[in-house]
Amino acid sequence: MADLKILLSEKELPDRWYNVQADMPNLPKPPLHPVTREPVGPQDLAPIFPTDLILQEVSRERWIDIPDEVRDIYRLWRPSPLHRARRLEKALDTPARIYYKYEGVSPAGSHKLNTAVPQAYYNKKAGVRRLATETGAGQWGAALAQACSFFGLDCTVYMVKVSYHQKPYRRSVMQIFGSEVFASPTDRTASGRAVLAGNPDSPGSLGIAISEAVEDAATHADTNYALGSVLNHVLIHQSVIGLEAKKQMEKAGDYPDVVIACCGGGSNLGGIAMPFAHDRLVEDRKIRLVAAEPSACPTLTRGLCAYDFGDVAGLTPLLWMYTLGKDFMPPGIHAGGLRYHGDSPLVSRMVADGIMEARAYGQTDVFESAVVFARSEGVIPAPEAAHAIHCAVEEALAAREAGTPRVILFNLSGHGLLDLASYDAFLGGRLEDYALPEEQLGEAMAKLPAVE
Repeated sequence: MADLKILLSEKELPDRWYNVQADMPNLPKPPLHPVTREPVGPQDLAPIFPTDLILQEVSRERWIDIPDEVRDIYRLWRPSPLHRARRLEKALDTPARIYYKYEGVSPAGSHKLNTAVPQAYYNKKAGVRRLATETGAGQWGAALAQACSFFGLDCTVYMVKVSYHQKPYRRSVMQIFGSEVFASPTDRTASGRAVLAGNPDSPGSLGIAISEAVEDAATHADTNYALGSVLNHVLIHQSVIGLEAKKQMEKAGDYPDVVIACCGGGSNLGGIAMPFAHDRLVEDRKIRLVAAEPSACPTLTRGLCAYDFGDVAGLTPLLWMYTLGKDFMPPGIHAGGLRYHGDSPLVSRMVADGIMEARAYGQTDVFESAVVFARSEGVIPAPEAAHAIHCAVEEALAAREAGTPRVILFNLSGHGLLDLASYDAFLGGRLEDYALPEEQLGEAMAKLPAVE
């Protein structure tokens, strides 16, 4: 019988990141320059990224060494615990065995610090003075603010305006660690001013905030850009989650039938799922990998797999990914970290090839499952992570209906202790689901850039 909490010793902390690109049968199409539409080379990324991260972005090596300086900081919270959710199993009356990897134990309260630390480290090593970034719900902004504080870097965060007001305490966390935070769109950048000119009351989006952060970095010689999701190097850094989970599942004497994570840009999904994708691709293990996304921003379930910009202003390279179109404006749902029009090219390739599945859920169902989980396991999950919980509940109930056991592993990527306003809205009956008309999606996707 597996223990309620499966721990690893500090000596078992991974010393290498895993790069799934070494094992994928098909790789995503290469990113394209936003002007020339030619494949992007290292020289095109050099103005906003340090060389070490650029090399990781294009690497096809299976293993990448984790610098000692990064591992020293990882030890503040890693290895993170794996829990057997026995009380949830009992509440659902399911024969399924449910496990969750809990990333909310990090100092920032989420998985985002797994990549914020190495990104800050490599930029400091390259002599950069300041990092500019965007954040949705604030998890990434809080993590990068902490990481910059660890390495003595300045940090500027463009926080999506609707989340800036919904989640003021995440903004406070960033400021405590010395970062400046602005509600995006702002009048500080040309891209922000362009949005405000068309819609002074714009709630903002990750696509807009990315434009502002990239523009900030590109126009200041001492500043680089940092991205908390989507890009290959980010998913590589996050692989520590799945690498640890595999060791912990082995200690528990179990192995998952299905691995689940929420998905906005793909970082925590890639982090837990890609090391298990290796088992499926290389060892032919029969394991399912599932992305859970909001029905209000259904990138993987209703989007197109095509070239698109990662930002609204069209400053970033064109990425081959599932997208709703850079001009798509997601409704102001409380899972602010999942309000992104695109997805990781690596995740997109796996979904397109049938290696991963994707499901979309309304936020009221998600919060209902989050409350069941909290009352069973004692942890209040972030609204983003609650999508993974709801998917796990769905899998557990399916096992009950079938009368067969099923081993479920999901990534609880962050706690919800700074998201209580969202829970207050749910408990007060003020939370609503958003039905997206096909016409609205089609209108945004009709504007996808023409790429031969």
